[in-house]
Amino acid sequence: MNKLIIAFALVLFFNCNSTAQKKTNTKEETYKINKTEAEWKAQLSAKEFHVLRQAGTERAFSSPLNKNEAEGIYVCKGCDTPLFKSAHKFDSGTGWPSFDREIKGNVSFSTDYDLGYARTEEHCATCGGHLGHVFNDGPKRTTGMRHCINGVSLKFIPNN
Repeated sequence: MNKLIIAFALVLFFNCNSTAQKKTNTKEETYKINKTEAEWKAQLSAKEFHVLRQAGTERAFSSPLNKNEAEGIYVCKGCDTPLFKSAHKFDSGTGWPSFDREIKGNVSFSTDYDLGYARTEEHCATCGGHLGHVFNDGPKRTTGMRHCINGVSLKFIPNN
């Protein structure tokens, strides 16, 4: 009887299909700007393509935008959509440009489980480019959110 219970438990354990490892977005999102892979590769550098189109991550502390303190706006490197304001940028110490809020309507969100747990992924709402992730460990005095963004996915436009 014990062998039967153990066998049943093993079958149940190995056949359970958890949703924890599945992406929540099963449908393909439609964006205002749609280009072929070849068109994106012609427009972007290899590193930009890897991050924006393949959801890659740049190396921490590698972006010159991480320590940028100038006033201006951060736009999508793929389509120039305004994404973040310099007034909302802060030094998180993580090695990536961080903001406590996005420009509403210009950033879309999804959930990924690429590391085995849920993270909120950020995309440009116009072209779908991967930007980074948002966490709830940001400055408590403002929004409490930390938008941890790959600098290579951004272009900085200083105020005139």
